[in-house]
This record gives sequence, structure tokens and C-alpha cells, in this order.
Amino acid sequence: MAEAGDDVDAFPLFTKRSNSSVADKQKPEEPQGSSKVEKPCDPYCYRMDYPSLGTCLIINNKNFHKSTNMGFRNGTDLDAAAAVKTFMQLGYNVKVENDLTVDQMVKLMNNVSLQDHSNNASFACVLLSHGDEGLIYGTDRAEKFDTLTRPFKGDRCRTLVGKPKLFFIQACRGQELDAGVECDSDSAQTSERIPIEADFLYAYSTAPGYYSWRNTSNGSWFIQSLCKMLQKHGGKLEVMQIMTRVNREVALCFESSSSLPGFSEKKQIPCIVSMLTKELYFPK
Repeated sequence: MAEAGDDVDAFPLFTKRSNSSVADKQKPEEPQGSSKVEKPCDPYCYRMDYPSLGTCLIINNKNFHKSTNMGFRNGTDLDAAAAVKTFMQLGYNVKVENDLTVDQMVKLMNNVSLQDHSNNASFACVLLSHGDEGLIYGTDRAEKFDTLTRPFKGDRCRTLVGKPKLFFIQACRGQELDAGVECDSDSAQTSERIPIEADFLYAYSTAPGYYSWRNTSNGSWFIQSLCKMLQKHGGKLEVMQIMTRVNREVALCFESSSSLPGFSEKKQIPCIVSMLTKELYFPK
């Protein structure tokens, strides 16, 4: 059994792993947000009254080929389990795939994008793997992140045009460390053309260039916070409000504890990139 500690989802493979206990600094929970009822014909809100909320695809890469120099992602199964529970509770049809090569990931994404999503309100994807800036790892090598999302662009996946496509990525985006800083506490149209990049939300676990932290016993800071906030606010708040709470949870409630020199007392801030064109409220 792996010893408890904080780890990063990036290369190179560290020969020395943390053996200290997690130093997650818990903060008091925030008060419940006010309820928000979606207006059925509101042009500023996505329609969520389709027969199905949609598919949530979870790719959980834990074991990597030796040639990649990537270590085991201990704790990722906890993230996958939390994501399954959370997105099923939201109403998604959840599909989980473990330890996929790049070719398998690309094939899976293409196949899912070619399915008929006409009766679906949205699409969601949770990617759990190693990474670097602009890259995501299969079990055998790295691939451009855009290669995986391209099949869902508006010119290729017609049945998801105008619908929200949500990607949640737990992976490093570089090798920088965030030491933190002290602060004081205290109208409808009948037809229209839209960009092929529209209606995407990319929720990265960390800012560009930085490591992303994962506790080997409790799961990653980002995915655990994401699931917590979706379960708490999913039927009440708009998705960007929820993601702002995720940012706050990760930023304030976690700090790394590692025996690796220079890797303790580090912070992390997720990065939310939105090309959504409407407000998104998950149905109650």
C-alpha cells in the first residue's frame, strides 16, 4: 500500500516519494447558495430539458509503460470513484475507461463524438492522467490535448452543436511550483451560425506551467473539490459560480506535504477556460 502524501501529475519520475501525512488545511464550509430556477425559454440559459442530460466519459490512467518514465498515479482511483458518484447524481450516463494508450484514447473520443447526441443536453469528460503544458498522457506516450477534444468541435460533432461540452482535466501543465503568498483574510433567433469552438468549458486542475497535486491516500485536490462543490451546489448555482467555489477550495484548503526537498508547503489554483455562450444550470 502506498504511503500517504502529496504527489504531482507530471514528469520526470521522482525516485523519492512522500511519506509524510497530508497537510490539507480545512476551512469552514460556505453557506448554501440561493436556489436558481432555470427559465425554460431563457435565451441566456442552456436548455437542459432533453430526455437525457448526456454522457460523462471518465478516463482514468494510473499505470504507465516504463518507456514514459511516468510513475504510478496512486490515489487516482479515489478520484474516478468520486467522479462516477458525482456525475451519476447529476444525471449523466457515466462511462469509465482505465489505463488507455494514446491510440485508445483518440479512438474512444472519436467513437463517442460520432454517437447521436440529439436527445442529450450536454457532454462531460473527466481526464485523470499525467500531463504537461498542452499535453495529456496515455499509458504509452503523450499527445496534444487538442487531439482529444477536436472530435467534439462544432464542425465534426453536429448533434452537440449549441450544447455545453465540459472537460475536467486532472494533470500537470508544467513543472513550476506555486509557493503561495501571504494575504489579509478578510433575444431568440430561428437560425444562426456559431463558432466551432463555442460552448466548451475546460476546467484544468492547475494554472499553465504548474504542477498539479494529487494526494496518494485522498485523491487529487482538484477532483475532490470539484466533486464536493458539484454535489453541494449542482442543483442551485450556475456552473461558473460552482467552478469559482472549486478554485477557492483548492486555493485555500490545501497545501502540499512532501519529503521531496522543495516540494512542501506548495499551493495550487485551478484554471477555468470558458467558451460557453449561455449560463449552465444542472437540473435538480
